Amino acid sequence: MQVASIQMSVIENDKAAAIEKACECIVQCRDADLVILPELWNIGFMSFDRYHSEAEDRNGPTLAAMVSAAHEAKIFLHTGSFVEKIKDKYFNSSYLISPQGQILANYRKIHLFGYNSLETRLLCPGEQIAVADTPFGKIGLATCFDLRFPELFRRMVEQGAQIFLICSAWPYPRLEHWLMLNRVRALENQCFLISANSTGMNRNTMFTGHSMVVDPWGIALSCAGDRQMNLKNDVDLSQVNFARQQFPALAGRVDWVNSPGSKNR
Repeated sequence: MQVASIQMSVIENDKAAAIEKACECIVQCRDADLVILPELWNIGFMSFDRYHSEAEDRNGPTLAAMVSAAHEAKIFLHTGSFVEKIKDKYFNSSYLISPQGQILANYRKIHLFGYNSLETRLLCPGEQIAVADTPFGKIGLATCFDLRFPELFRRMVEQGAQIFLICSAWPYPRLEHWLMLNRVRALENQCFLISANSTGMNRNTMFTGHSMVVDPWGIALSCAGDRQMNLKNDVDLSQVNFARQQFPALAGRVDWVNSPGSKNR
């Protein structure tokens, strides 16, 4: 299968233009099977002043455009994330869409980012892990700061995940952290990992770009620079089972380590 990561820069203060731009990028990736967009690309992660005023529900323009784009391009599409309003609560929410325009999964970011960020004040954390069945295999969803929490990824593997999709707005100067964590999360879970990071400036913050496709051995098959681009790569999902059989590291897990009361053993 071919995957495509859309590494986009933010269009500030014009959501309609951002949606149009994302749709154009998706058309450019219509030869791929699976496409992913960055985190909060429609307003910009650092645009905290717009979080509540630009929030949408499932019937809003962002998800509607993504469902239509997935259907027209006949691709599986990770929408990237947007601020979703549910009653009186706001979430950093992403969706996985089928080529038929069906919603396969919804993930609300669990680990919100509070360092030089208002995300923890403005949004609520999600409470559910998202792993979706697809013809390619099981796909787990995560968002940006989640990368620093290995237990989330291990839970997704326990639910059968073979591919991780990470939408992100990861800023400088922590580029080395980004590069390491993409590879380590793939390696330690023997999964493919495809990330889509933002690039360019948003509210005087520079994003790192460097979106990646990483194989189950932790090897980066491709990595973008810091320019806006569509990163494409072929992946062979049979390599997941091959890696797990060739070097069965996951089989060595000790269940009680992560069970309640394990600290007393």
